Amino acid sequence: MLTQTAGQEPPLADDRPVSQPGSLERGIDILLALSGASRPVSLAQLCRSTGLPKSTAHRILGVLCGRGLARRAGTGYLPGDLLEVLAGGPARGPGARRAVLPYLLYLYETTRQTVNLAVPSGLEVRYVERLYGHDRVVSPSDATDRAPLHCTATGKTLLAFDAGLRQEFLARGAFERLTGRTVTTLAGLERELAQVRRHGVAYAREEFAEGVSCVAAPVFGPAFGSPGGRVRMAVGVAAPAYGVPLGRLAIAVRGAAQAISAALLGEQTSR
Repeated sequence: MLTQTAGQEPPLADDRPVSQPGSLERGIDILLALSGASRPVSLAQLCRSTGLPKSTAHRILGVLCGRGLARRAGTGYLPGDLLEVLAGGPARGPGARRAVLPYLLYLYETTRQTVNLAVPSGLEVRYVERLYGHDRVVSPSDATDRAPLHCTATGKTLLAFDAGLRQEFLARGAFERLTGRTVTTLAGLERELAQVRRHGVAYAREEFAEGVSCVAAPVFGPAFGSPGGRVRMAVGVAAPAYGVPLGRLAIAVRGAAQAISAALLGEQTSR
């Protein structure tokens, strides 16, 4: 304990400068700023939210991207695959997987085709659950679990029911052609999305991969405010383009999506 001797001046307050945060703290600040993002966050936005200089943030983001904790998405950044795995994935709130998986299994047993559960990830769709057998259809997304929004049934579903995502995506104005059937015009895609909203189901007929057609429907979650909730995920089935009746698949997919929405509501109200 410090004591003051008679006649001595009282000790001065410690006026040494507070140490600046190191790279670890700065990296954590960036990860926290990215953690809840479902849309790309620009470098300028990250600098504003963290208070970091642009050069410092850019350097740290380069390290985070190299380690899989962040990733580039157009001109912005999103949580990386490794970060999402460590966090449990964007579609996995408390109890969500337990509520969802039985219906996905039932959908696979009913259709015997590849079943996908998808969420938006930046301006792409990301598959967070996939169920399939030995004779699954081959898709370009198999290696990455990611696909474009405009030419997949799950992507069209998310675009149709998420106004913010739709506005951001359509503002790009040009859509990549993956096959001869890919819709690449703004007017054409808008017409399709209107049909999706009207009928509650989306189709992609050989638009992403030759020989593969898909059907998808929206899953709504109660955690987003309105009584009906807003779209959280899309449930889809991918099947050979020929020999599988898409209308029959649509009935099964839409039923599974509605059951999952109800199950998620039950999880929410039971807590």
